[in-house]
Amino acid sequence: MKTKFNCSLISILCITLFSFATGFTQEKTKKQIKEEQKLEKQKQIALLIESKEFVFSATKMSPQGARIVNLTSDYTVEYHPDLIKSYLPFAGRGYGGIGYGGDDGMKFEGKPTVYTVEKTKKAYVIKTDVKGKQDSFSMMLTVYFEGSATLSINSNHRSSISYDGDIQVFKKVTNTEK
Repeated sequence: MKTKFNCSLISILCITLFSFATGFTQEKTKKQIKEEQKLEKQKQIALLIESKEFVFSATKMSPQGARIVNLTSDYTVEYHPDLIKSYLPFAGRGYGGIGYGGDDGMKFEGKPTVYTVEKTKKAYVIKTDVKGKQDSFSMMLTVYFEGSATLSINSNHRSSISYDGDIQVFKKVTNTEK
C-alpha cells in the first residue's frame, strides 16, 4: 500500500513539474514571437524610409496654442523622391500673404529642395523643405520603429502645426481603379 501511495505521489509530482515547465517555455515562446514581429515591423519601416516612397496618414492635428483635433477624413502627405504632395487640414494663424477665407489648408505639392534622413535610437527623422505656389514649408517627420509618426510643419505665412498618424506603403492608382 505504501509503495502504491509513493508511486501515486511521484506521478502527481512529475505531472505538476511537467506542467510548470511547459508553461514557462510557452511564455518564453510568446515573448520570442512578439520580438520577431517587432523586428519584422522595424525592417518594413526601414525599407519604406529607404525607398523614399510612402504615405503619412494623419489621425490627429495639433494646432499651435489650441486643442488636439481628431481627424475623421483621409488626410495624407505623399512622399516621393522627387515630389511631396500634402493634403492636410490647417487650423491656426495665417500671416501676410494668405487672404481670409481663401485658405486651402496645408494643401501643396512640390519638389523637395532638402530631403535628409537621420536614424536615431527610437526613430527615423526625415527633414524636407518644399516650396508651394504661395508658401514655403519646412517639414520634419519623425517615424518610430513600430510605424507611428509625427509630422511638424513650419511655414512662412502660417503658425506651426503638427500631426500624429502613421506611415504606409504608397499604393499607385491605376486607370482601372479610378
